[in-house]
Amino acid sequence: MKVKRAAKYGFCSGVRVADIKVKRFASAGGRGAILGQVVHNERVVEEMEHLGVRTVNTIDEVTEPVVVFSAHGVPASFHAHARGRKLEILDTTCKFVYDIHKEARRALEEGAHLVFVGEPGHREVIGYTHDLDPAAYHIVHTLEQVEAIDWSIYPSIKVLYQTTLNAEEYEQVVRVIEAGNPRTRRADTICYATKENQDAARQLAADPEVEKVVVIGGRHSANTRHLFEICSRLKPSLLVQGAEDLDAGWFAATRCVGLTAGASTPDYVIDEVETRLAELGTLRRPAEG
Repeated sequence: MKVKRAAKYGFCSGVRVADIKVKRFASAGGRGAILGQVVHNERVVEEMEHLGVRTVNTIDEVTEPVVVFSAHGVPASFHAHARGRKLEILDTTCKFVYDIHKEARRALEEGAHLVFVGEPGHREVIGYTHDLDPAAYHIVHTLEQVEAIDWSIYPSIKVLYQTTLNAEEYEQVVRVIEAGNPRTRRADTICYATKENQDAARQLAADPEVEKVVVIGGRHSANTRHLFEICSRLKPSLLVQGAEDLDAGWFAATRCVGLTAGASTPDYVIDEVETRLAELGTLRRPAEG
């Protein structure tokens, strides 16, 4: 069974930097707690736990001297809350996420209404909107949602995308907003790594030689889920967290499998999955002679 990797996959620069920052902090003897998963991958979270940097759900749970803010970013009020508790801050927020925070502030200062295209419960989106007046923004994710809103009542609109989305897939959503208000502007906020991974996944799944696709990533990873959705439209696809999730029976009679991974998936997990796929192909090969 042949294994083909996508041209682009796995750790993006923001996640890689966050991972390195926390590991360096821990190796230097630092004591801290991460507010939420540093990245949306269970293996990475376990790795951090082994290094002595645990994960907490609220700042008030932090008993260590340092709180770590994840790559997804946090509202400005969280920084103030942490300083109020005399905590030091290790900030691993992705630069692209910070760019969106800045873009949103500028748009508000100019009097624009903000529209975040994304998932309301995603930590990145919560980071953008938590401190805002609910009247100053909308979070939309579907065509039905935007069609139900009168966009003409706003003097101007600024559209910002959750970085893990593919803007092309939400083109119709934004066009409805633009049709309702000609004073709508888009911000270029999609992470280039997200787009490259998604374009490469689409190309991999469209490859006529590839019969099935394995997508690797954390169960809470939005960008991994989007990769799976892209691949599953074109080929039978399997979403796994690691090699232990591979079902030998699913690959019966498969001659070529494609392999891609979300932006929060470590390189070693991808290698483990590929090794296991090779083993399954060997086990399935009929005996010679």
